[in-house]
Amino acid sequence: MSSQPRVVIVDDHHLFRSGVRAELGDELAVVGDAGSVSEAVAVIVEQRPDVVLLDVHMPEGGGVEVISRIGAEQPSVRFLALSVSDAAEDVIAVIRAGARGYVTKTISASELAEAVRRVAGGDAVFSPRLAGFVLDAFAADRSHDEAPSPQADRELDQLTPREREVLRHIARGYMYKEIALRLGISTKTVEAHVSAVLRKLQLSSRHELSRWAVQRRLVSFDGT
Repeated sequence: MSSQPRVVIVDDHHLFRSGVRAELGDELAVVGDAGSVSEAVAVIVEQRPDVVLLDVHMPEGGGVEVISRIGAEQPSVRFLALSVSDAAEDVIAVIRAGARGYVTKTISASELAEAVRRVAGGDAVFSPRLAGFVLDAFAADRSHDEAPSPQADRELDQLTPREREVLRHIARGYMYKEIALRLGISTKTVEAHVSAVLRKLQLSSRHELSRWAVQRRLVSFDGT
């Protein structure tokens, strides 16, 4: 993948699409945009972008419909929801459909560019409050599953208390700088802890860490 992920912007407001294209033009390779589900499918099939910035509510079924039409045909395309809505039901619906992240339109241009790069690299990206919705939904889906196995307990025992703290924050969608501020440590120390956790658990990405944390019930849902 090039240093600039190839991006398609999907939103039913032309002025918004133009604004995002202008803001991201120097940092990302915007290769197309669309204002409806059918237009989005056509552009994505033609351009084969790395990431699709996807509005949730649009004519013809919205973001979920775009993902359902594209996901099986082009599994390498990743979707990042970008919406004015921060409602739990919208977040959960689009993530269950297959999106790799969800951010609201209050996000800054630099933060959005970084979110796109992270999704292109395989991470899952959420604003912290929205991450709680997703983790809550995963926990509910697993409410009737068996308790973690002794092997899972042994894996957890490998982690130091600080590594568990960092893992919980990663699972909730916080960026390294935010974790550093909340825990009173440096960003480099956070990165070192994440690297140690990945190595100990034999995982390869933040997304896998988040799933692992949810499966072990490490994340509380009190908004912290």
